[in-house]
Amino acid sequence: MTHTTSTAPPASHEPPPAAAARRRTKRRTGPARSWRDHPLRRITPWLFLLAPLALLVTFTYVPVANMIYYSFTDWDGVSPDRNFTGVENYTQLFTRPELFRVFFVSFYYLAASAVQIVIALYFATVLSFDLRFRNLFKGILFFPYLINGVAIGFVFLYFFQDGGTLDSILSWFGVGGDHAWLGDPESANTSLAGVSVWRFTGLNFVLFLGAIQSIPGELYEAAQLDGAGRWQQFRHIIAPSIKPVLSLSVILAISGSLAVFEIPYIMTGGATDTSTFVIQTVKLAFQFNKTGLASASAVVLLLIILLVTWIQRRIVPDDKVDLV
Repeated sequence: MTHTTSTAPPASHEPPPAAAARRRTKRRTGPARSWRDHPLRRITPWLFLLAPLALLVTFTYVPVANMIYYSFTDWDGVSPDRNFTGVENYTQLFTRPELFRVFFVSFYYLAASAVQIVIALYFATVLSFDLRFRNLFKGILFFPYLINGVAIGFVFLYFFQDGGTLDSILSWFGVGGDHAWLGDPESANTSLAGVSVWRFTGLNFVLFLGAIQSIPGELYEAAQLDGAGRWQQFRHIIAPSIKPVLSLSVILAISGSLAVFEIPYIMTGGATDTSTFVIQTVKLAFQFNKTGLASASAVVLLLIILLVTWIQRRIVPDDKVDLV
């Protein structure tokens, strides 16, 4: 009987490279797969959102709910007694001319907002192209927005006073005589609106500049090859691409013109018919102790801003812009 000698190589204890790689991959992906099926994975995003949502509810929605509740009471802000009065506070707002007249002051600031948007859009367009010292001009335009509103109010209070800085500058051009810029309702509101233009133009400028600089440079090159000038580039490239930012600026301008407070409160305190809706609300709450009526005023202001925003969104929808 003959025995056949096997010529096969002896079995090696070392695993094949492919099998070892699969084992390593399995060891690495094993825990990930188990976490992917873990029930806590579904609630993890909500755990991260728990703190900001708690802060949002505590400091935004709860105060708004309390304000709405106070608007239906006669609370004076101090006494624990809060008698329910229904819509009496809202009836006073719309039937007493001295309370509703302050809305007309907002038209001065609304006109000023339109002016500052135009100025900001012009400088953002010009400084988006190659221009000498453009970074310096950017800083100059944005700098007023960085200054505290109270400081701006005190600076321009001396600027507009009788015989102050403005009168001195006008005297250089032959316009003599001191003028009470803050003593007449029309000139006072115009002066205060001009201060808001000086302060908030930088904010709109930065918004427009960021939107313009996000436009691909190839579009400008193609437009130049087609012989388009600066105006054609603005009309057909820049204007369509910054439409969402322009819509945002309009919303901010309208809401800001209705909620002006710092500058007129510091410079005039609401005198000479310069009181805004917010100044009147603050006085009703803290000077005349009519927190219920002040809360009703705040609710009306909130509803007006929401209504204007909704109308603006319906008229100018925020469509997606695709230029390429």
